[in-house]
Amino acid sequence: MSIYVVVILAYLVVLTGFNFYRSRKIKSQDDFQVAGRSLKWQVMVFTLICTWIGSGTFISGAEFAAKAGFSALWLAAGAWVGIILIYFLAAKIHTFGQYTVGDVLEVRYGPAARLFGALALVLSFISIVSYQFVAGGFILNVITDGAISEATGTLIAAAFVILFTAVGGMVAIAYTDLPNGIIIVLACLLAVPFVIHAAGGPAAAKAALDPGYFAVVNSQFGAHPWLKAIGYFLSTMFLLLGVQSMYQKFYSAKSGQDAKKAVAWWTVGTIFVETIVVVIAVFAFSKLQGQIDLSLPKAGGKVVLMAAKQLVPVPVGVLLLGAACAVVISTGMNYLLSPSTTLIRDIYQRFLKKDADPKKMVALQKVVIVVIGVLAFLLATQLKSVLEMSLFAYTIYGVAITPALIAALAWKRATKAGGLASIVSGTVVSVAFFILSKVLPASQVPEGDPWGIPLIYPALAVSLLSLVVVSLLTAKPKEEDLAGFFPKK
Repeated sequence: MSIYVVVILAYLVVLTGFNFYRSRKIKSQDDFQVAGRSLKWQVMVFTLICTWIGSGTFISGAEFAAKAGFSALWLAAGAWVGIILIYFLAAKIHTFGQYTVGDVLEVRYGPAARLFGALALVLSFISIVSYQFVAGGFILNVITDGAISEATGTLIAAAFVILFTAVGGMVAIAYTDLPNGIIIVLACLLAVPFVIHAAGGPAAAKAALDPGYFAVVNSQFGAHPWLKAIGYFLSTMFLLLGVQSMYQKFYSAKSGQDAKKAVAWWTVGTIFVETIVVVIAVFAFSKLQGQIDLSLPKAGGKVVLMAAKQLVPVPVGVLLLGAACAVVISTGMNYLLSPSTTLIRDIYQRFLKKDADPKKMVALQKVVIVVIGVLAFLLATQLKSVLEMSLFAYTIYGVAITPALIAALAWKRATKAGGLASIVSGTVVSVAFFILSKVLPASQVPEGDPWGIPLIYPALAVSLLSLVVVSLLTAKPKEEDLAGFFPKK
């Protein structure tokens, strides 16, 4: 058994023991869902980094960079802008002090908005969890040189993620994310100079790759390259602006100041890690391209993993592969806890049993976590492309939830009818276009986009128009309905 496998399995065993220990501190629903609202900003920084930096960065981002070069940063840049915008809302989100985005949606838009928002969130997050499992299986397959099949690796990744989340909830997530976040940042920092040196430096990389790899927008970006690039940007930005996993972290903060300070450092950490992963992927591909057939599904996603085993010293390689495993575990946990919290809080407690015993709710949520995890695993067995599924999940959440959510926090004129119309229309258009991408002739779906139009454009346009037009055509919200969001000075 290789040193890579031994170290990573040992780390997973340590995390398992640590999470069982931390789970003993869970005494209430608050502890399980929002860590007792006790997280200091130093812990929050790394758990926020791990919320966002997942297989979408280390596998999808690397696959994207291997195919398109530095243009892959368009996918990451949307998140950077989203984080900067969130900075100005972080303290306000914490002060609102609830559990889910459904709490915000119902206060502004009514019970139906909470229900439809919950359905969109669960659909999106099960998709996100599923490709974390796929990425985990893919990573274990590469690390073991095929000794562990992708199918078996997917099952192992699913088992760890489901176990960790069910055992400790937000407490386990936050304190698992702390060492994982440190490993991710440290691995990227140490690996990049070795990879660039192994590739022969920038001049050698430029000579080995097509000029498009160093262009602002690669001409290989679908039927309409600039449209595709900006579409990637918008998908990630709108997902991040409304992603519930992040809002749960803000609700978990010890104070509004802790939430705001954590976002500032989260911005720096995310920009650093996502840029470095693309740099590693591009330079590694310039060196290893003869070993990678980009026509094969997920082949491009191997580039960072291969770099860890071939282009850097063993200790750094172990750390980089450990980081790849860490992001799968951490992101999977974050996105598994959120839909379970939504189903318990936004549907069961809100519509079925309002006076539910909090301790019984913790036990029930653990069961729900296992059920959702199994559903995500079943979906994972059918996935062919992590990149494709990640973009769909980003888009459906970003257009169905985010416009109404941000309007709830920042636009007084948004009405109940407008918010609900935005949520429903965004979800319907996203699903409709995704189905079209599967049933239309291949000639009409270049790069997976019906008629060459990325999904984000029609879905976001309909969602925003529904929000604005319907809000302006209906009566203004009453002052008492806005008091929790816009307190009088």
